[in-house]
Order: sequence, then C-alpha cells, then structure tokens
Amino acid sequence: MAEEKVRTTITLPVELDRQLRESVPLRKRSAFIAEAVTKLLREAERGEAWDEAAGICSDEDYPHWRTPADVRRYIAESRDPANWRRPASDEG
Repeated sequence: MAEEKVRTTITLPVELDRQLRESVPLRKRSAFIAEAVTKLLREAERGEAWDEAAGICSDEDYPHWRTPADVRRYIAESRDPANWRRPASDEG
C-alpha cells in the first residue's frame, strides 16, 4: 500500500528555487524535497539526543576515558585474558 501523502505549499528563496528546477526533474521534486527534509529532521533529532546526553559521563566516574592513552590502556587491559573473570558456574 502506498504511503499517504499531503499537498503543502512552501516558500523558497528565488536562487534556491532556480537551482532546484535546474537540478531535479519536474516529477521528481517532491520526492527530492521529502528526502531532504527527512535527512534534516534526523540530524535535528540526533542533535537533540547529543544535547540530552552531554555531560552524563564525568571524569570521576570514568577515569579510563580521560585521555586517548587512558582509553587505549583500558581496552588493552579489558582484552587481556588474565583480567577476565570466570563465570559463576565455573567457580567451585
């Protein structure tokens, strides 16, 4: 089933309208504009998510993320089998 669509009116700057008409064929403009708006809305949503997440990790809580060297050390240590814990079922 085709997605329901609605007709809307937008106002564009003259130069932008000219570029759109020169670059996108007549019967493809609505799809082109819909795709552009979809991308911009996703970017806006991501920006809002980043703003909400900003500051949730403090240096005090995650000292191993403080510098790139700390992160590399943390990853190396976490990959070292000597630092792995055995599952509770294996402990006797």
